[in-house]
Amino acid sequence: MFRVRVNKIESSRDLDGNLGKRIELVEERGASPFVVRPQTEEAKMAQEVLQALQQQMPIFPQRTQFALPKILLFLTEQEYDSLGIDFDVNQVYDVLLENQSIRFRKVP
Repeated sequence: MFRVRVNKIESSRDLDGNLGKRIELVEERGASPFVVRPQTEEAKMAQEVLQALQQQMPIFPQRTQFALPKILLFLTEQEYDSLGIDFDVNQVYDVLLENQSIRFRKVP
């Protein structure tokens, strides 16, 4: 079992011209053990201020998160409806691969 997050949903057409969806799922991982966590309240506050500045002002470079897709689904509208899952961007799912099947369980 592994955990994925819906990274992107796009409209697409298959080779026959049928309208469908392209759903990109990336692996959701815990924080890297190499990430430095501030120890003092002052350091935590400074880190939060820097993160806010990076989001608000483009002159401060922000670390780009690059995520490789774990699963790409190309589904027609009918296939998407048959699957019975309403994928939403940033929603997290547990994925279970078992007995030649793939199961998605929404993480609350």
